[in-house]
Amino acid sequence: MQQVRTNYLIRIQFLGFRYSGWQRQPKERTVEGMVLKTLKFILPGQRLKILGAGRTDAKVSALDYAFELFLEGTPIADLEMFLITLNKNLPPDIRALELKIIGDGFNVIQNSREKEYVYLFSFGEKNHPFCAPFMANILEPLDIEAMKKGALLFQGEHDFSTYTARKREGAQCIRTIVRCEIEENKLLTANFFPSKSYALHIVASGFLRYQVRMIMGALIQFGKEELSLETIESSLRTNSQVQLTYVAPGSGLLLNQLEFK
Repeated sequence: MQQVRTNYLIRIQFLGFRYSGWQRQPKERTVEGMVLKTLKFILPGQRLKILGAGRTDAKVSALDYAFELFLEGTPIADLEMFLITLNKNLPPDIRALELKIIGDGFNVIQNSREKEYVYLFSFGEKNHPFCAPFMANILEPLDIEAMKKGALLFQGEHDFSTYTARKREGAQCIRTIVRCEIEENKLLTANFFPSKSYALHIVASGFLRYQVRMIMGALIQFGKEELSLETIESSLRTNSQVQLTYVAPGSGLLLNQLEFK
């Protein structure tokens, strides 16, 4: 007799500094692996699987992430109490925010409408060591005003083939960036943060692997005067011959907002 299956959407936050990204990998500590281990502990004997809203790179964090839980057999009786139990058993760098039942027609990947990533960075004087999990620290001087102008070049529809690594066969590299702006960091604050830090806000329906970190890398090189505005413009054209070699560190990147259709 076929078991009844119930689908749930769970929203979480996590600090990615000690993880090799979301997706499970052999012999690596991942967010998915830790979440799955916890769910199996608090739901002993029940068949279950999970599906995340997308991959994240090593050390990348999330203020708003979501995954589907497919649970066979007895449904969760008390969603509020289950959320409390889940948080009691998750490690301190992963926090469950919301749990709700969803229908079979929902898919956490295909129903993603918009994602906002934020890249936090500072430059000049070396940061307090406690900043390391949250923002990238560029020791060389950066021309922030020039970088703000450069960031606007990425808005709109472009061919981002230059801004991905290990491109899969048939991958769609024509993407539309809704927003790409650099402003002063007002998202996260701490008394050990530098007096001034910055945030790249970038919004789209989806991103290629390393796309945001390579965009940030190009902007950092532009801010150091290692790349020109014309090179960035050329890098966004189809069949561009520009080759970018710098990928900004993962620890400065976080998924800030995730919206579904």
